[in-house]
Amino acid sequence: MSSIVDDEVEALVAEAKTRIERDGANRGSLADVLAVIERAASLPGRWGADRYPDPDAAERQARYLIATDPDDSFTLYLNVMRPGNRIPPHNHTTWACIAAVEGAEHNTLFERTDGRTGAGPATLRLTGEVDVRPGRGIALLADDIHSVEIRGEQPIRHLHFYGKALETLSERLMFDLDAGEAKPMKMAVATKK
Repeated sequence: MSSIVDDEVEALVAEAKTRIERDGANRGSLADVLAVIERAASLPGRWGADRYPDPDAAERQARYLIATDPDDSFTLYLNVMRPGNRIPPHNHTTWACIAAVEGAEHNTLFERTDGRTGAGPATLRLTGEVDVRPGRGIALLADDIHSVEIRGEQPIRHLHFYGKALETLSERLMFDLDAGEAKPMKMAVATKK
């Protein structure tokens, strides 16, 4: 666990880890983990710009490492994103729970319909939409596909809790809906520690 985490956040991360270790990663256990991460997001005074500055004017996003296990599992980040930031449809190849500290993140959910799993020709079907905002997060399994759009006027602050650190995920896919293609997804933002 990272040393920058205070005791209360560390206890919440430990609680979330215990639920996954006990029950595995499934829709039910991730709903429980999401509830824990939403509690972390609601802790006062933890996630402000005084500790985690907004992205520079030329940047769309800043990602801060909050906690990670020594083997790069169970990793918590704070994402600060400016309005207008869009992330095309993608998967994570690990489970993810996203909880809002402040602001809304519009998620569009998809299902892959071409029967394939890797890069190459790909078709997606829209399955739903979720606005992640304080009190309403989202939990995703490893193969779930979503896109993200930041609407509104102010930067958002959201906690992202993953089964593996983003920096270790080399098999992620990004989907180009117009081209009907899946390509390897590259990290577009460097994580700040």
